[in-house]
Amino acid sequence: MEFRHESVLINEVIDNLNIRPDGIYVDGTLGGGGHSFRIAERLTEGGRLIGIDQDMDAIRAASKHLSVYRDRVELVHDNYEDIDSILQERGIRRVNGILLDLGVSSYQLDNPERGFSYQQDAPLDMRMDQSNPLDAAKILNEWPEEELARILREYGEERYASAIARNIVRQREKKPLSRTSELVEIVRRSIPMKMQEKGGNPCKRTFQAVRIACNRELEVLSDSLDTMIDLLAPEGRIAIITFQSLEDRIVKTAFRKNENPCICPPEFPVCVCGRKSKGTVITRKAILPSAAEVEHNRRASSAKLRVFEKTKESVPAGWPPQNRGEGS
Repeated sequence: MEFRHESVLINEVIDNLNIRPDGIYVDGTLGGGGHSFRIAERLTEGGRLIGIDQDMDAIRAASKHLSVYRDRVELVHDNYEDIDSILQERGIRRVNGILLDLGVSSYQLDNPERGFSYQQDAPLDMRMDQSNPLDAAKILNEWPEEELARILREYGEERYASAIARNIVRQREKKPLSRTSELVEIVRRSIPMKMQEKGGNPCKRTFQAVRIACNRELEVLSDSLDTMIDLLAPEGRIAIITFQSLEDRIVKTAFRKNENPCICPPEFPVCVCGRKSKGTVITRKAILPSAAEVEHNRRASSAKLRVFEKTKESVPAGWPPQNRGEGS
């Protein structure tokens, strides 16, 4: 299947990254390379773009799409949680911008064999990195009922998490689950019919929860944000597109904490904790797609863009480095 994915909020992302022609940029969720192409075309030969993705199908597709800019683009098959070591291996200490476009790509959703969609019967896979030993089938067939209920409740915000988890366990005692259609049937059997008629397809929340658990999406995001902000050069920016409230809450909280890390009691007249701001939240309110973009691409409807800028004062002594390979 051809890798197709339409990048959302692309103009807004490019505008907010404030791209320098000689800068160093990281696209941590490369996908088909849509955002990266627009970044690369603004770079001169002195500029550099590192594209990271854990899906080899994305790496192959982006390699073709970005081939015209191979002099300034390097693609890495990895998870953006390893961004620090990826940059260290290349002698890069700081970058001018980082982009994350979170969630699942259109290609992954539309390719039946990947098992992300509840609208097509497919193997229970849901791995973004297909070398990952943990897939959706392993989670559903081996995880304890209590843990299944927890991820459905926390990652899917599913009201009927306990009932769905209980029915998953009952079903797997008869026969291990292997197909998405089996999970769809369990969900529909677990949720009262009158509730299924509200809020869209009732399987959406369960599939989201299992996918997030399979790929450790929220854990990776939460654990990586402070590191990525630390890797920014003076006035460098990080731009993050989220598609659901759990991701957006993590990003919003981390940005605010890095802007105002003070933990002193509010009654203190001055700060004594010594924690210094790392930068400024550029987007006080998330940037949303235009009505025209949503009409053109319905999957853009839930997208939100948030941007954080590093301040000069938060950069360690010794900046800028003398070696061009250490940043710009």
